[in-house]
Amino acid sequence: MPNQFGPEYVRAIAPYQAGKPIAEVAREFGLDEASIVKLASNENPFGVPESSKQAMAAAVADLGRYPDANGFELKAALSKRYDVPADWITLGNGSNDILEIAAHAFVQGGQSVVYSQYSFAVYALATQGVGARAIVVPAKAYGHDLDAMAAAISDDTRLVFIANPNNPTGTFIPAADIEAFLQRVPAHVIVVLDEAYNEFLAPGQQFESADWVRKYPNLMVSRTFSKAYGLAGLRVGFAIAQPALTDLMNRIRQPFNVNSLAQAAAIAALNDKHFLEQGAKNNAAGYQQFVEAFDELGLEYVPSYGNFVLVRVGDDDQAGARVNLALLKQGVIVRPVGNYGLPQWLRISIGLPRENAIFLAALKKALA
Repeated sequence: MPNQFGPEYVRAIAPYQAGKPIAEVAREFGLDEASIVKLASNENPFGVPESSKQAMAAAVADLGRYPDANGFELKAALSKRYDVPADWITLGNGSNDILEIAAHAFVQGGQSVVYSQYSFAVYALATQGVGARAIVVPAKAYGHDLDAMAAAISDDTRLVFIANPNNPTGTFIPAADIEAFLQRVPAHVIVVLDEAYNEFLAPGQQFESADWVRKYPNLMVSRTFSKAYGLAGLRVGFAIAQPALTDLMNRIRQPFNVNSLAQAAAIAALNDKHFLEQGAKNNAAGYQQFVEAFDELGLEYVPSYGNFVLVRVGDDDQAGARVNLALLKQGVIVRPVGNYGLPQWLRISIGLPRENAIFLAALKKALA
């Protein structure tokens, strides 16, 4: 019997498929958990910073109390780091939470949201979740075509999502191109610039997008502590925008959406320069390790600016699933991207040198 509960637009949503947990793969294939390598979810291979572990240990004593609903200390740290007033910051249960809050705060059912083909799956989910119409702009070289996205904005468009660098393709948009786009966007259309992977950019590619928020009242910058800062399991994200936007976000944000341990860990991680530098160095070396091997194997890949690489593992529409299964049987978890319309490709997170080497050896066997 068909499900008749809830609005039709909710019933049409395909639930988000996360990367397979290590324990699930161990059960499914009869493997030892300790032998499994997970390079599926763009997690930091160094795990949680020691500074954050110490901060959480100190915060344990107050777990009988609700967390600070306003996140005063974390907002103060972010305010100092990005040189913006504290009331320009909205905290989220990961940046996913920020993206969904934005859709609920700014878009009504029947209005439209613009985003790119091959961009983060949550943009589609957030759009569907409010009954809005998606305007999906064809990608250009697996990345955002900003000219086409600007042209696609219609009278009923209220939100535009841009990922930079983009997940799952790893493409990057230079600062000048983004600012030129912002100048073309109508003032009533809000642009969410999703910078979940910003910290992995080389110094020459990084720019302080928070500075644009002063110039563009319709701009919101979204960041996360899940990737470079190693706090994926704690779920901490934040947005920077002018008060007209943050006021609406905070009206519908859950009051305790970032827990006490997460707030303490994020404050410590934000100021842990050594941890960030260690991660950036490992990421650059791992990227070279991957692309040299892909070149040797004659595999096409998309040049990446994140902590992952999208690689084509065959020509038929079963290639990604087939090679993924062969890798799983060897205890290597990567990310198939058929749900993005890329069934011939796999997304591989950059791990530690040993993890990367295990994956590459397993890939050679899987392709053979």
